[in-house]
Amino acid sequence: MENSSDDYRIQSFDLDTQVLLKTALKDPNSVNLEKVCSIIVDQSLKDQVFSKEAGRICYTIVQAEAKQNNGNVFRRNLLNRLQQEFKGREETRARSIQEWVCYVTFICNIFDYLKVNNMPMVALVHPVYDCLMRLANPDALMNEEEVDCLVLQLHRIGEQLEKVNSQRMDELFFLLRDGFLLQEGLTSMARLLLLEILEFRAGGWMLSSTAHKYYYSEIAD
Repeated sequence: MENSSDDYRIQSFDLDTQVLLKTALKDPNSVNLEKVCSIIVDQSLKDQVFSKEAGRICYTIVQAEAKQNNGNVFRRNLLNRLQQEFKGREETRARSIQEWVCYVTFICNIFDYLKVNNMPMVALVHPVYDCLMRLANPDALMNEEEVDCLVLQLHRIGEQLEKVNSQRMDELFFLLRDGFLLQEGLTSMARLLLLEILEFRAGGWMLSSTAHKYYYSEIAD
């Protein structure tokens, strides 16, 4: 079943942009894919809901372009833009935590959706890890928004990431464990989220039904 364009949350754009994106999803070679890429990335950096959906949009455009003429213009532009934003990540974080969290959500979303021969894209593995390691630093663990982002991404792509580089996942979880055990001043919610993700990985990227009920009733409260 094909996704309708409504599923991609593009209603928030003006009409001309909606038409451009709808065309890109079906007939990518008929539009300026560099412009399409910029629109998607720019929106992802300011709209957290959209940044969670953007991977599916990008995947659909990449697939459509490959099917039409074996092209990769959109993917190349997307990776270039992700790299540019990655280089400026500390400036982004200093300017706006929300924009930084949107960037991490977006790059993890792209990692999740865009595959080469059913394998994650090698070019994204270390940048994704670097972003998650930054979220595990002591100053970021003091910020619930960043802890929440980190835990959400690990729920989504942690298992995939560990399969391609388990050593870096070990390093990341050493940081998280130390943060949970040693860092003073964490909020009770940040501590709960960290404990949950430590248990989630220890259980083979799964939570027992008892643990699930415990954590999610606590979070709901």
